[in-house]
Amino acid sequence: MLRIGITGGIGSGKSIVSRLFHALGVPIYDADTRARWVMENDAELRQQLTAAFGPDTYDAAGRLNRPVLAGTVFNNPALLAQLNGLVHPHVGTDFERWALAQQAAGHPYVLKEAALLFEAGSYKQLDRIITVFAPLAVRQARVLRRDPHRSPADVQAIMAKQLSEEEKMQRADYVLTNDDMQPLLPQVLALHHMFGIGQQA
Repeated sequence: MLRIGITGGIGSGKSIVSRLFHALGVPIYDADTRARWVMENDAELRQQLTAAFGPDTYDAAGRLNRPVLAGTVFNNPALLAQLNGLVHPHVGTDFERWALAQQAAGHPYVLKEAALLFEAGSYKQLDRIITVFAPLAVRQARVLRRDPHRSPADVQAIMAKQLSEEEKMQRADYVLTNDDMQPLLPQVLALHHMFGIGQQA
């Protein structure tokens, strides 16, 4: 079974691409969503995060206090690296367990969707990488429409913390263009055929 990563900068549309693959019956591992689940449900990780970032990391009900944690690490590269260093190994273990279950179910390939696939090093668990590309202006406009609480400066700050589109494309095995001009579905279908039938391609 092939393990395929899918990434792209904020606003690139990687989640839309993942939904197209899911509609074709492909199992999707959403790393960002699973990371939040692991942070709330992995007892060892909860202890590590509380020790590193304080008791306010979780609220009175035991839920992850995301605004507090994000505010603590967003503009502090050392703390952000510490957070990622704690969380990513646990998410990697969770993905491995999930992927083995999908393999046992007979799927020819699975997709792992992650914004920080290269930055987190999780690409090393994968056989192939897809990058979803969209021009900068298109990405910015999409994020501002989707997230009205964000300012253009907020979006630029997020983008500055991610690898450039150029580097993502250079490091990817496949690039899907999602520029609102070229149709996505034929691009997705071509890869689906390749991964599901012609796996040696």
